[in-house]
Amino acid sequence: MKFLIVAAKTGGHVFPALAISEELIKSNHEVTILGTGSDIENKAFKDLNSKTFKLLIQGFRGNNALIKLKVLFQVFINIFKVIKILRNEKIDAMIGFGGFITVPAGLACWIIKKPIFIHEQNSVLGSANKILSKISKINFLGMPIKNINNSIISGNPIRESFFNYDEENENNEGINIYITGGSQGADYINKNIPKSLKGFSNINIKHQSGRNNSNKVKEIYLHNNIDAEVLDFYLNPQQQIFWSDFVISRAGALSLAEITSMNKGILMIPLPNSIDDHQLKNAESIQAEGMGIIHQQNDHIDSLVQKLEEIIINKYYDNWKKIIPKNHINAKKIILDNIQNYFTQK
Repeated sequence: MKFLIVAAKTGGHVFPALAISEELIKSNHEVTILGTGSDIENKAFKDLNSKTFKLLIQGFRGNNALIKLKVLFQVFINIFKVIKILRNEKIDAMIGFGGFITVPAGLACWIIKKPIFIHEQNSVLGSANKILSKISKINFLGMPIKNINNSIISGNPIRESFFNYDEENENNEGINIYITGGSQGADYINKNIPKSLKGFSNINIKHQSGRNNSNKVKEIYLHNNIDAEVLDFYLNPQQQIFWSDFVISRAGALSLAEITSMNKGILMIPLPNSIDDHQLKNAESIQAEGMGIIHQQNDHIDSLVQKLEEIIINKYYDNWKKIIPKNHINAKKIILDNIQNYFTQK
């Protein structure tokens, strides 16, 4: 069969799409990628044996009325572009991973009666998935969401590299902490985590600071008499997660899935301006599983220090390592099996 995989712009959409694309190809299906041509898409999909198409479309939420009007026009134009792709490539079905690019693609499939499947990574349906969930054959959920028709809790598909990582570990004494702020929310973590770790002994730090931030963050650590490894980006974050005893991170759904699937707990600092406050809801889901603690950004830094003390002094990280969450490990199989069952029973 031939599947149109639709994902764009953010790792939270693109990397689950990559994981499913690889699994489809392994199962002798063909994959065509539809995105916007961003750097993260190009890097993620470059090794796939698949055709790639690009659409020009902006996001809808959070923009002014003029841009929203422009986006609606882009949706209308792009529906016809996608219909042409569907027919020329003889696509059998679409799998969408969120983002507004999925709207014209999904509507195009609906118009010419091609089945649509969607995957939502977060604890809240995104705007595009809210629209498409009404016409999707199966709504796959990375985290539980109430009152979604035709839904299956699949978990979030994890990239193969997070299972097949080099298990050689550095022989560090002490507690290993990996810190990452993500692409959108590094500033608060970069400024406050180094200060909050002052006074702790016997800790080893690896800190991903984000683009062009490593020198400034390194200076903050040195000012607080902490020896830390700080890089703009780690090429293989799975290696740093494996090295760590626990992770300090924002609460993007995919990051949480990858970290907990490697049996590591998290001090989660949800991005406060995330759409529909989805990062807080993601974090609450992980906390309910017993795999992490939440610190909200508007709380005082003393609260952050206190939570770090609880984790380090009480060795919460040891308890987190004993939990074996399976929510996401089987996600690829669950999604593919259910899609194949749909066509078998059709």
